[in-house]
Amino acid sequence: MNQHVLPLEGVHNFRDYGGYAGADGAHLRTGLLWRSAQHGDATDADLEAIRALDLGTVIDLRGPSEREAKPCRRYPGFAAEVLHHHDETAGLALHVDAAKDAISAAEARRAMQDLYSGIAWRPNLVPMLRRYFDVLEGRVSASLVHCVAGKDRTGFAVAMLHHVLGVHADDILADYLMTNVAGRVEARIAAGASQIRERYGAIDDETVRTLMGVEESYLAEAFRTIRERHGDLDAYLAEVLGVDAPRVAALRARYLEG
Repeated sequence: MNQHVLPLEGVHNFRDYGGYAGADGAHLRTGLLWRSAQHGDATDADLEAIRALDLGTVIDLRGPSEREAKPCRRYPGFAAEVLHHHDETAGLALHVDAAKDAISAAEARRAMQDLYSGIAWRPNLVPMLRRYFDVLEGRVSASLVHCVAGKDRTGFAVAMLHHVLGVHADDILADYLMTNVAGRVEARIAAGASQIRERYGAIDDETVRTLMGVEESYLAEAFRTIRERHGDLDAYLAEVLGVDAPRVAALRARYLEG
């Protein structure tokens, strides 16, 4: 089992995204930064494992229709603050949105790349990304960020934080791609397949697997369009998300050690 992954039954892609080498020879602290898919199918045992993490804040990147379709289960006494946006953050999860134009794996891949080309400026996702950085800078407790599958909106948010903390590009990509191997992958794909087919009808297994996975080209497309519009990731972070040099220093002071 990968040391980053928390093995759960009903909550997929649950993992600690700390521990990587960061800026100036330091490492990201562990046990504070968690990411996952939705918690609507959490088992009682899953909830007890999550309780042990002592989360202070949950940043739920889903929109209201997604939250209503699959409300998160919570353990008794759950007291973490849950933050979410009042309006849709994606309309649909990216992998579900991409399915409407996908009748083959190749078309699914192109659809995902197209959606990633605009992920950095989605009007109702940007406010949540700003709140995500506010939470990480202003609080000392452990946090969890998640969406539906924990791979696209969550993956982009985590990649941005990793960049801020000085994680090497290879490790940023490795954490992003860990979705493809983390936890009960086949169960996660099956759950996604059911959701996609319920909405769009018969879609073959290869196409579903493409939609339910992540690929280097997806994140690369997001970064390419950011650099095209802003020059580099740092400028995007400052201009769109308000994460300027002083805030970068504050985040590094909080999450780097050694």
